[in-house]
Parts: sequence; C-alpha cells; structure tokens
Amino acid sequence: MDFILPLFGGLALVLAFLIWRRRGPRKPTHPVILDGSNVMYWRDNTPQVATVQDVLRKVTELGYQPGIMFDASAGYGLAGRYLDDRDFAQLFRLPENRVIVVHKGTVADEVILQAARDLDARILTNDRYRDWQDRFPEIATPGHLVRGGYRRGRLWLDLDPVGG
Repeated sequence: MDFILPLFGGLALVLAFLIWRRRGPRKPTHPVILDGSNVMYWRDNTPQVATVQDVLRKVTELGYQPGIMFDASAGYGLAGRYLDDRDFAQLFRLPENRVIVVHKGTVADEVILQAARDLDARILTNDRYRDWQDRFPEIATPGHLVRGGYRRGRLWLDLDPVGG
C-alpha cells in the first residue's frame, strides 16, 4: 500500500500538467517539456534562474510552447528554499498550468516522460533517462530528447525552429 500515494501523486501531477491542453488549444501545437532540474545546471554546472529563463526564451523564439517540471528540491538550489508550482510560474512568467514541481518522494523522470508521451512533446534535457528506456522506448527516437548547454557563454540547443 505504500506505493499508492506516490503512484497517484505522480498521476495527479501529470493530469494537472495536461490541463495545459484545456487552457489554450486542445493540444499544444509544438510542446516541449524542460527538465528544469537538469536545465538549471547548464551554465557553469551551477543552478541558475537566468539559465532557465534563457532556455525558455529561446524555445519560445523557436516556436515551441514550453512547460517545465522540477524535482521537489529544485527551489533549494535556485532560491535556498522550497518553491512550489506557483512560485516557479511567477519566477519564469509562465502560466501556472505549465509548471510542475513533483512531490517529495516522486520520481520526476517518470512524470516528465509520461507527460511528454501524453502531450507528444519533446524533452529538453541532457539526461539520457537510460533507466527508463524499457518503459519509454520513444526516448531512443532521434530528437525526442533534446540536448543543450552553453559554449563560450552562449546558449546552444539541438533544436530546429518550428517548421525549419
């Protein structure tokens, strides 16, 4: 029975994220999910708000509709305290329905992968999710997991513009 709360907690988070579909077009036209707990470390291997803001700005410029998911501990790395969905939404100027902070004890990787499957979204991360390949074979599809980072102080993404 100990597995029920994390299971339903994770499903509830995915369902909340899927509200994204209802508050705009039936389904986002070009969704991309940022693995926020990964992306925030891309510059200098230090968690930074500016890094996530740069990535959000760039994917939007490229024509994608970003959503972002964080581990429960991500706020401590960025702000020295717990941050919830609303806090992150305000910090990154996103609608609250496009931000999820998974509950403590919930594996964010699984929630990210399931939401990406449900939304037919790409995932922006440098994580390869190798432990999840059996349950989510789509991660082996070229372009499903999108890498990025900084070179000589400039953001790069392995992501073409929509329609490009």
